[in-house]
Amino acid sequence: MARGLVLCSQTRTIAKLSFFLSYPKLWFKPHRHHRPCYGPHNIPSARVFCHCVNSQTLNLVDMAKYNEAFSRRMAMAGIKHHNSIALGVSGGPDSMALCVLAASWKTEGLYGVDNSGKFIDGLLAIIVDHGLRSESKDEASLVGNRVSEIGIRCKIVRCDWLNGKPKQGHLQESARDMRYKIFQDVCMQNQISVLLVAHHADDQAELFILRSSRDSGVLGLAGMAFTSQVFSSHTNFCNNDWKNHSVLLVRPLLDFSKEDMYKICQGSNRDWVEDPTNRSPLFARNRIRASLGNLLSGTFNSELQAVISACRRTRIYVDQICNSLIKQSITVMDQGYAVINLKTLNPSKIEDICLSKFITLVLQFVSQRQRPIRGSTSKLLLQYIRTIPCKGFEALVCCSVYCPLPSNAESFRTFSNVEEKHCFSDELEQIIANGRSYSNNNLVTDSSQAQFLDMRSQSVLDEARRLDVISESTYRNIISLQREEVSHFKSKTDEVASGCESKQGTEHIAAFLSEPLLPGQTCYFMNRFIISWKLSKEISSNWFRGEPLSLSYLQGDCHCCCVNEDEMVAKVRTMIDADWLYLAELTKWPHSDNFEATRLPLTARKSMPLLVDDHGRLLSIPSIGFKHCPCMKASTVFKPRVPLGGGHSSFL
Repeated sequence: MARGLVLCSQTRTIAKLSFFLSYPKLWFKPHRHHRPCYGPHNIPSARVFCHCVNSQTLNLVDMAKYNEAFSRRMAMAGIKHHNSIALGVSGGPDSMALCVLAASWKTEGLYGVDNSGKFIDGLLAIIVDHGLRSESKDEASLVGNRVSEIGIRCKIVRCDWLNGKPKQGHLQESARDMRYKIFQDVCMQNQISVLLVAHHADDQAELFILRSSRDSGVLGLAGMAFTSQVFSSHTNFCNNDWKNHSVLLVRPLLDFSKEDMYKICQGSNRDWVEDPTNRSPLFARNRIRASLGNLLSGTFNSELQAVISACRRTRIYVDQICNSLIKQSITVMDQGYAVINLKTLNPSKIEDICLSKFITLVLQFVSQRQRPIRGSTSKLLLQYIRTIPCKGFEALVCCSVYCPLPSNAESFRTFSNVEEKHCFSDELEQIIANGRSYSNNNLVTDSSQAQFLDMRSQSVLDEARRLDVISESTYRNIISLQREEVSHFKSKTDEVASGCESKQGTEHIAAFLSEPLLPGQTCYFMNRFIISWKLSKEISSNWFRGEPLSLSYLQGDCHCCCVNEDEMVAKVRTMIDADWLYLAELTKWPHSDNFEATRLPLTARKSMPLLVDDHGRLLSIPSIGFKHCPCMKASTVFKPRVPLGGGHSSFL
């Protein structure tokens, strides 16, 4: 049964809160952000639907100020009014404020409505129904109706938890990962290159406290990026060309506070949803949010944001240095590994924080992870580069097929002739170029502008206090928040560590393609290799004519794939030691000079793809031009999903 409350806040804006509860008791406490307050053991499972009612104070909200700030941020990101944009929408005050501002910005450009005449052209709201509660479907539908009233077309997607719904301890993380996967999929389906999300300054403050309690360095304390390029898990083959769709994730509200979110909803007379689970003390962010709510005075908030801004300037400086180092000292080989020219790099002249970040980016590229690699691997390579002599040396960074990586083999999605004209355009490249042009005017050109180089969280705060960026009172309050969260964090460290260890034991890179690869088909292997093969009536000159009967791991009289045309299939796997020993034997045979017997490093061989028949017998190693079948035309092209450097990002 629905229960209703009407409250009058300190700002005298009237809001009606409807609670769908099945129990009689409800604790309520007025809050300046109009959030209902629940007892510690009485958090309702259903969301709270908030309705703005017209009052005299609505006209006092300066919407022009917010629209102008939003427009400025969109220009900084390089986004133009004609670009198609998706919005991540939950229905809360943050995402509803984002919808209001985005709709106003779009219509300001006078780009009109879509063909239906109902919605603003070029805007799509993506609403994710996580399916974790029985009411979620109806709630998503209600949010969709509210967003449609603003003039924004909606797409509601329900999560498909193939491996079962997430457990409580990993609920928020799992829901977030699923949500962003859906965002990417919908963007790709609708050929949208820009995704806006509603993170704001208060979210940055929460993240600062969370990361500082984990002893994060200054780069982590810089918080969320203003823009970042996120690469899709899907790969497409269009018009004989490889297309890896990426989305520019943009956070245009980072200059806005939570209070601003409510004011924008009120000023536009828009309703929103409050999720009571966001107040559960089970989650770290919720605990920090509650603690910050008692401290966010004008002085504390402005000083905390000043520290975050200083960390972001340091992040910008480090990113600039790393991009320069990558261009000067890294060579990417066609076989999928990277070579670091240590003489050019000259690590003795580079600050530790810049060199560490540089190594992290190289490892991220070689491993093809969406997120940077940290931990022992990065530290080991850093120590190696620091200690060995640089003159004349090179460091080879290769991928191991046995390391814990979320990488799988997949077949391409191939567009039909009708779809080819709708292939992804160069719109995103132009947007990124526009954003970089703006960023180039805001470079941090000198290390003196980066105040917290190579500092951990405690050192950052100490230095900020010394430089009078924060007062003694703000310093003590931040330290208190850190200690409070550290006490929660330590109690769960063993549990989290054991969970991670178990998970890493089962996740590793796919060393083979489970499904056969038919002639003419194309597959994407290990997130980096495009592999295809076909049979031709023309007999190639670079095939090996030997009889490999003396090798024990190759059984049978012949393994040419065109002997039986009815069974023309090949499988893809990585190279093993026996393959390379076999090639060494073949160099002793006549005609062995018809393939390129390259002297690849041992570690690089491990991830080299090759084609075998149903019995595992070697057919071709396209990377070095070797094949047994005279009619076989096979190719392997190194096309990594995540580019060197991790893609475009900005911390303006």
